[in-house]
Amino acid sequence: MQANQVEAVDALMVIDVQNAFVTGPDAVPEHARLVAMVAVLLVAARSAGAPIIFLQNDGPPGAVDEPSRPGWMLYFSPRSHETVVRKERDDGFDGTDLDEILTALDVRSVAICGVLSEMCVAATAREAMRLGYGVLLPHDAHATYDVPAGPGSESVPAARAARAARAAEWSLGDEIRICASACDVRFVTRESLCE
Repeated sequence: MQANQVEAVDALMVIDVQNAFVTGPDAVPEHARLVAMVAVLLVAARSAGAPIIFLQNDGPPGAVDEPSRPGWMLYFSPRSHETVVRKERDDGFDGTDLDEILTALDVRSVAICGVLSEMCVAATAREAMRLGYGVLLPHDAHATYDVPAGPGSESVPAARAARAARAAEWSLGDEIRICASACDVRFVTRESLCE
């Protein structure tokens, strides 16, 4: 899609962009690109006064994203009026008040970014669509790890990680809207929110 063909969305959802996944030895491949594209989305959403919801995964004991460990912390600092939803499952709606938050904010469509493409990003996008939200997924604003080898298959290395991300997009079906870049995403302008 061309930038002028992408319909504006109401809100931004940033999924699991936590230190463990975008910094250090456990970071996803191409984490620098991912962080840059999420930053583009945050600037655009904040400029439009669009609601921003950060999802933060609470990993199990011993995991890199176990609550209160350095890897669990959000990479980007939410502003005081932005919402953080903690979750324990891939689907950000499962066991949380995310749907109620979006409803209260009069959100009907969201741009989704973050990690991991085939897990939390895909599960949350799928449920958002099932609940009736329009979903826009910028291709360069979500990422995943190398795909390990399975029975009868080879691993997918970092150099081909974008293919795994594309497979996650494809798995979401025809209802998902996909654009090439975070730079193409526009947000519906709302009255200025507090800094």
